[in-house]
Amino acid sequence: MRPNPDDILEDLFGNEKNRKGRLEIFFGYAAGVGKTYAMLDDAQEQIKCGVDVLVGYIEQHTRPETIELMAGLPILPPKIVEYRKIQLNEFDLDAALKRKPELVLVDELAHTNAPGMRNKKRYQDIEELLNAGIDVFTTLNVQHLESLNDIVQNITRINVQETIPDKLFNEADKVRLIDIEPDELLRRFENGKIYRPERTEKALEHFFTKENLRLLREIATRKAANRISHDNQNEPRLSQKMANIKLLVCISASPSSAKCIRWTERTAEAFRAPWTAVYVETMESDSLTDLEKRSIRENLALAERLGAEIVTLNGYDVATVIAEYAKLSGITNIVIGKSRNRKTIGNLFKPSLEDKLITLLSSIEIHIIPGNVVANKNTLSKRKRIRIGQNLFWSWQDGLKTLGLLIGSTLLSLLLQSLNISDQNIIMVYILSVLIISRVTTGYLYGIIASGLTVLIFNYFFTVPYYTLHAIQEGYPITFIIMLLVALITSALTVRIKTQARLAVEREHRTEVLYEINKKLLASADLQSTITLINDYMAQIFGRSAIFYAQDPMENITPTFLQSPLDSDASFLLSEDERAVAHWVFMNKKSAGAGTDTLMGAGAFYMPIVSQGKVLGVIGLSCSNGNLSQNNRLFLRIITSQLEMALERHYLSNEQRRASIESEKEKLRSNLLRGISHDLRTPLTGILGASSAILENGTALDKETQDTLVANIKEDAQWLIRMVENLLSVTRINEGPMNVRKTPEAAEEIVAEAISRIRKRFSSRKITVKVPNELLLVPMDGTLIEQVIINLLENAVKHSPERSTIEVDVRKTKNQAVFEVSDQGSGISDQDYPYLFESYVPDGKRSTDSSRGMGIGLSICKSIVNAHNGKIEAENKKNGGAIFRFTLPLEGSEDNG
Repeated sequence: MRPNPDDILEDLFGNEKNRKGRLEIFFGYAAGVGKTYAMLDDAQEQIKCGVDVLVGYIEQHTRPETIELMAGLPILPPKIVEYRKIQLNEFDLDAALKRKPELVLVDELAHTNAPGMRNKKRYQDIEELLNAGIDVFTTLNVQHLESLNDIVQNITRINVQETIPDKLFNEADKVRLIDIEPDELLRRFENGKIYRPERTEKALEHFFTKENLRLLREIATRKAANRISHDNQNEPRLSQKMANIKLLVCISASPSSAKCIRWTERTAEAFRAPWTAVYVETMESDSLTDLEKRSIRENLALAERLGAEIVTLNGYDVATVIAEYAKLSGITNIVIGKSRNRKTIGNLFKPSLEDKLITLLSSIEIHIIPGNVVANKNTLSKRKRIRIGQNLFWSWQDGLKTLGLLIGSTLLSLLLQSLNISDQNIIMVYILSVLIISRVTTGYLYGIIASGLTVLIFNYFFTVPYYTLHAIQEGYPITFIIMLLVALITSALTVRIKTQARLAVEREHRTEVLYEINKKLLASADLQSTITLINDYMAQIFGRSAIFYAQDPMENITPTFLQSPLDSDASFLLSEDERAVAHWVFMNKKSAGAGTDTLMGAGAFYMPIVSQGKVLGVIGLSCSNGNLSQNNRLFLRIITSQLEMALERHYLSNEQRRASIESEKEKLRSNLLRGISHDLRTPLTGILGASSAILENGTALDKETQDTLVANIKEDAQWLIRMVENLLSVTRINEGPMNVRKTPEAAEEIVAEAISRIRKRFSSRKITVKVPNELLLVPMDGTLIEQVIINLLENAVKHSPERSTIEVDVRKTKNQAVFEVSDQGSGISDQDYPYLFESYVPDGKRSTDSSRGMGIGLSICKSIVNAHNGKIEAENKKNGGAIFRFTLPLEGSEDNG
């Protein structure tokens, strides 16, 4: 099949349109080294080379050299944002996108935008510029790299809040290290060339000390050198190293987790190895404080921002779960944090997490990162308000349950004692009560308390002397000890089994949901049913209203919206503001909306469905009742991965169908041209021969011969006219059934019009018509169906004797209208039958009695009938002759039937 020139041009312009901008970072170890100056100097060279340069935003810091270097450069006015009655200047992203220059200069890559801006961070603004195909120059200091945040904090004793993901730095097209000696930088500080005098003194006392600058310079130089080294590495060697190393970092609510994440990212970058961040949900997860839950969310977000694969697991024992996952995933190195904990009786005899991992994973390296002791103490002090210890929780509700069950078991035991039932059965009653208490309460605390109380109660009420805590009979102390141990073990096993059962139910539920979604997605017949199915599941699983955009929301398409009964009114999802957020997600291939750092004011969370770099759709979930948790986002990501495959399957199927249609069109076009050329050859030859005979012989021909030749010319010319009419009918069909406009037409009127046109050309032929008594209205395109009847009548005239009768029969059967044209000719030969409705018949397979062929007329009949969702067929009559029959459905009188 020949390539379509329009498709080639579309691919060329599409690639240019989808080109991503280049990012160049001017990198330094501290403010004042000359990053902005070098960026502006390079911009002056670019504008001399004819590049369309725009200064998007520059932090001038009142430096005269910087202001002087901006001369001649077009400057974008800043966007004025009012925050706490103060007017702030920010980079105007929308104006830059509208202006769309070739190169934009944006200073301070790690800057945090003022509240009310579309993105929380300036690096997110720059990502939008790059996605729009605009090149960007920007500046960055080493302390703003996320993976180096803790190292810089240890050096400077200052916690840098504004950071960027290392992924942005690593994927930059070019990084230029701007470097000067620390002594020269300090002199510039003292001369007031960097900050104002009131800020200079404070900066020199804290951050800008000579020792700090030397260390920061070393880190920045090493970071730049590592980037150069990675760029120069051989690809095969790099691939082998990536296959041999895979890191895993364990995440918890501990403040040391952030330090572990950054250390793992630096190590993974050094080895160019993949890494995974794992969080294990246990029984304690339900009773975490708000501070701890927020810490976990922040740690997971930090790991995701630094490029980790996020995995959430469920289990009772953290070490066992991590060990099993590490074995199945091919992990070679595990990173965990270690904080100095207080020595208690509980943890004296309990092995630590790292000891358990070393025991379970003897072949995997364990890296222990020391944590922040002060932070852990603060965390412990806040934990004590709710949790006494690990898996030891206090609540008045569980206390009342325990007290009630102990009183009930005591009353039952007193009843058994009054019936002279032995003490062994009373002991079993108390053990049963401990079992029930462990089942209906949370954690180990109430099971332990109940185990001790049952021993004391049994001693007080049921041992001699009664109503004292003295036991004078031999063997009772051993009985008490065994009773206590059995109660404690029973309580512990019950709590553990309950926890494992709950986690197993959660895992089973998620597995069932994913299996059910996958099964129904595979069974979905079309794109719309797939989208509706996903919206239904979103509303059921998350209890939130859902909206789905299958295309760019700005193309005025109607999204699929579903209001959840568990959610408040979510009609705001259909507003223009929410549509604009979904459009941003579609264009930038990133999540946005409520709970994210981009377009935080939106009322919903939007996630793109991306496959092979192409956005297949955008799904939004209402956040009117609260933002999505990290766990829900991870589950949503798993579901969207299933949806991604289903949508990709639909789009590939549509693309394959389109390619098949194009192939069929090309084939039909070729066959049509061959059929026309073959069928036109005979009448044109006849016209040429007859006209040449008249011209050459002139008066030598008698009148009868001249009349015969003129009649032949007329007949052949009429045949060519009908051929043209058939071709025009084909163009009306437009090679597809969806373009036929059907309206109710009276069948006898259409047949009568067709017969009257045939009788004008063949006045001597006898044609009979049989129609129903009642009026038969058929949804059709009257002109096209009339052409079908004319072609069938002409075919019957051509292949039947002169004095024979041609019969036309119209009748109704069930939900169809039947049209029949029969003749009394020789019938259809076995050789012609397979190609009866084909537009082109191979020469070797055409019967010898076919003067002009039946090809194109009957082929057009078939195309028209198929366009009406009907059926056409032909058969030989028993008494000689042929019947051509076509049926049209009586239902569906709408357009595009």
